Amino acid sequence: MEVRAAVMTGPGLDWRTETLQLDPPRAGEVLVRVAYAGLCRSDEHRRHGLVGGGRFPLIGGHEGSGVVVEVGPGVTNVAPGDHIVFSVSPQCGRCEYCRGGQPRMCGLMANVMVGEMLDGTFRARLGEEGIGGFCMVGSFADHVVVTENTCIRIDESLPLDVAALLSCCVPTGWGSAVYTGGVQPGETVVVLGVGGVGLNAVQGAAFAGASHVIAVDPVPAKRELAAKLGATHTTDDLQTATDLARTLSRGTGAQAVIVTVGVLDPEITAAALEMVGKQGRLVLTSASDVPDSVSVQLVGTRITFYDITIRGSLLGGCTSHADIPKFARLYQEGHLQLDELISHRYSLDQVAQGYQDLLDGTVIRGLVEHRHG
Repeated sequence: MEVRAAVMTGPGLDWRTETLQLDPPRAGEVLVRVAYAGLCRSDEHRRHGLVGGGRFPLIGGHEGSGVVVEVGPGVTNVAPGDHIVFSVSPQCGRCEYCRGGQPRMCGLMANVMVGEMLDGTFRARLGEEGIGGFCMVGSFADHVVVTENTCIRIDESLPLDVAALLSCCVPTGWGSAVYTGGVQPGETVVVLGVGGVGLNAVQGAAFAGASHVIAVDPVPAKRELAAKLGATHTTDDLQTATDLARTLSRGTGAQAVIVTVGVLDPEITAAALEMVGKQGRLVLTSASDVPDSVSVQLVGTRITFYDITIRGSLLGGCTSHADIPKFARLYQEGHLQLDELISHRYSLDQVAQGYQDLLDGTVIRGLVEHRHG
């Protein structure tokens, strides 16, 4: 079948809408009609270069939701007509990480920049060339073939636009606070950067019982929304955030500082460390645009003498198949606000504009709305 998709064709080149040929699903695979795809900064990072290898062209998009159209032989997890959310972390189910309850660390993560299926081939073609999807998803295509384990079935009562956020920005943000950051009741927490991911870190920290949640962002609208979603203090200034963290914690510094800025750089990480108190946790959830660039610059003496823990946070430490249904329930029960995060909707041909809006700071979370006839 023919499908339309927004594609990365090379480093630094803009998004292009292309017509692809898509083969039917094979054993263990699922054909999904994509409904919505989130404009996550991770796709834009990849457009700037190939971190750890990979290849162009690549179908963009990893966050998303849709409806199952067809299943290949042996698929038992989902059936045609099921509503699903995509898991952004490929998982084989057999390696030590999958069996150890950490499928986000599966060896298949090495394939996110290539997007091959498990048999090493592609289901989509651009002309005569095989093309995969980012994170083995490619939700910027109106139809995709993915592995069975990529599909997480959800209740049909959950709106598909909201459901798309459950793929990535919700677990990454919420988990960075609650799981990786280990926020406890009564603590002081700082969230640097309150876009789609950061706002969910704010919600997670507040839900976990933090007494003070300081949201830091240069965009007034994002700070205003952060205050509505649980932030007790907001600022656009790093030094002000540092002073607040020390004052509100009665001099010790924040117990957790969660970095969710769009582009990580040494100035941000150095400032974040200054906010962390004794035995505090510094969580790095951000990435840089340029592959292998130096984005972390820290004072080792402070880390040693203050006994500070520094953690990276992939998908917020979440396990998609266990946590996405949990987040869906939290939304339906009124504990997790998601509708407010969707600030803009775009057609497939507007992906490049959507990312420009994101870079300009005018978007909280943009969605690509696939328009099926």
